[in-house]
Amino acid sequence: MANPNRDRASRTAPTGRRAAVGAVRPTRYRHRVTDLLRPAAPAPRRRARPTATTQDVLAAAVGAVPGGADRPGQRAMALAIAEAVATGEHLLAQAGTGTGKSLAYLAPALLQDGPVVVSTATLALQSQLVDHDLPRLADAVRPLLGRRPTFAVLKGRHHYLCLARLEASSEDEPGGTLFDAPGPAGGTKWLGEAGRLGRQVQRLREWATETAVGDRDELDPGVDDQAWRLVSMPSRECVGASRCAFGDECFAEASRARAREADIVVTNHSLLAADMMAGGNIIPPHQLLIIDEAHELAERVSSAAQAELTPDLVERAARRIRPHAPGGAYEALAEAGGALAASLGQTPAGRLVEGLPPALREACTLLDSATRGALEDLGDIKADDGDAVAKKSAKAGLDELSDTAQRLLAGDEHDVAWVERPEFTGSTRQALVVAPLSVAGTLGSRLYIERTVVATSATLTLGGRFDTVARSLGLPVDADRAGAPSDGDGPGWRSLDVGSPFDYPKQGILYVAAHLPRPTASGLADPAGEELLRLVGALGGRTLGLFSSRKAAQQAAELVRARTELPVLLQGEEALPLLVRRFRAEPATCLFGVMSLWQGVDVPGDSCQLVVIDRLPFPRPDEPLAAARSAAVDAAGGSGFASVSVPIAAIRLAQGVGRLIRSGSDKGVVAVLDSRLETARGYGAFLRQSLPPFWYTTDAAVAHGALRRLATG
Repeated sequence: MANPNRDRASRTAPTGRRAAVGAVRPTRYRHRVTDLLRPAAPAPRRRARPTATTQDVLAAAVGAVPGGADRPGQRAMALAIAEAVATGEHLLAQAGTGTGKSLAYLAPALLQDGPVVVSTATLALQSQLVDHDLPRLADAVRPLLGRRPTFAVLKGRHHYLCLARLEASSEDEPGGTLFDAPGPAGGTKWLGEAGRLGRQVQRLREWATETAVGDRDELDPGVDDQAWRLVSMPSRECVGASRCAFGDECFAEASRARAREADIVVTNHSLLAADMMAGGNIIPPHQLLIIDEAHELAERVSSAAQAELTPDLVERAARRIRPHAPGGAYEALAEAGGALAASLGQTPAGRLVEGLPPALREACTLLDSATRGALEDLGDIKADDGDAVAKKSAKAGLDELSDTAQRLLAGDEHDVAWVERPEFTGSTRQALVVAPLSVAGTLGSRLYIERTVVATSATLTLGGRFDTVARSLGLPVDADRAGAPSDGDGPGWRSLDVGSPFDYPKQGILYVAAHLPRPTASGLADPAGEELLRLVGALGGRTLGLFSSRKAAQQAAELVRARTELPVLLQGEEALPLLVRRFRAEPATCLFGVMSLWQGVDVPGDSCQLVVIDRLPFPRPDEPLAAARSAAVDAAGGSGFASVSVPIAAIRLAQGVGRLIRSGSDKGVVAVLDSRLETARGYGAFLRQSLPPFWYTTDAAVAHGALRRLATG
């Protein structure tokens, strides 16, 4: 049966709005994307010859890497994954820096029938696999397997250009899509701002005639988030390919079609979380799931399950429903949005321990009623409705607001609610937020169904044990055997620590400035600043400074700039990728920043020989989720600090310390300016046991002397 929307589009003369659409979808473009949706010759599902083994594939992959060599840890990890697939037992595999864990999990993955899914923590790591690791691996194993393995990247719909939304962005009348994104204060954009967005959308329209995949990451130079929101479509607002006039040309659908035909599908934790919550309808069916940087999965799932109410969201929903609901829906939503803004303005920022205050409860009640009324006015969206895309977008926004309002009003004991205000976030944002207290149960019941899961990271053991991370991932742990899988109900699993090929005691020193006073106030204390100057001066720069707050990083930068001639790069003064490139390329440079520098920065060689950490990275007392989880443990008779705050600090600290040694020839010093790592009974030793086995000292003279030798060597 023909698609009514597509028939309507083909019958419409190329005038007015449709003229703009005609410019977006030339025939050459439409056919190119349609071909992607209908591969002419899909690859056979049997992936490898029966004689190929995991060790064969791994050896071929390692041989193709410049300077590649056999690594016992890498080999052990690859064989353990192959065994996990054979037995159906899940695997936690800790692989220290330098193991080469990407090849270790990709080698056995290529021997599986059907697709294998690899989930990464970030889009950057996703790109590293797809742009560098997998192409080289596919070429290397082609002679062995008799074919070149295929791979595809799978991202959420909002990462792809949406032609239906792009069509709508050509509307220039007030209230149209171009004015749909809220300004800084939540109001309609002023003319100059709208003009700027209009120019960016025009550039996107031109790009649409050139791109084959419509992936935002391929747009160079890029556009800002506000412009991209005008031409992308969140999953909840999509009407579906069969009901969309651009269904045969949809970039997001094309990416899913490519993923269904690939041997390896690379995705990210956020989309994996969305897939679990959508009942497995996003990622192609598979029997092996590999989770890289698995220590971050629980927080990503928690973020995916988080919801919020803001005056901007309510205002946007009101504007979207106005053309389609002639009743009083707009006025009711506007009133509810005003009540929400007023109640947020008079509620202190932070966690709502006693439930919703009366003003916020009244605002949520008004909003629930207004959204229900608007949904009734909107009615059913018919397939042949010319405004189906706009109505679906409006309905999705209303559904989300209604669900969130009802969730907040219900006050589930397993949820945590809090208020964010400008003084809390450092921005203009005002929001009422709700998130699950824990996602371990969700992961336990949904992550391990009908597939083998391999979770890997450089930081899966805390204090030398797997149990903390295992519990966060929903795996059962035997309380009587620390770090051991439970013999009771729950997914069967085992653990493996393959170590690291680096000789940490000979390559690096962990220096704890135990003579410094315990840090108290925020910012960089004067004694810590003086110690920083001595350390940086002994080496002559080449320092990565990881700070617990922006205030401390700024104070450190000002101090080093004032008291030395060393160049200092400060996060926030330029784009982070540019700062990292300059730090890597320019000798004697210091790079100072906050949490986003604690992981993912890879600067091997002499450019980074000193990593300074100002204080132990415990969660702030006003972090709502961490505080609520800690309070829940306390209420159950345990120690919230030991069960929640210390593990968070251990993972963050291990990630930060891991910035120092990135290759087998690296040498340097990690300096922690927080005496508690040495003096705190109990958790100090636990945190040290969670770190690589550097040579340890609290003697400042030893650390300074080592840095001076590095400077002259």
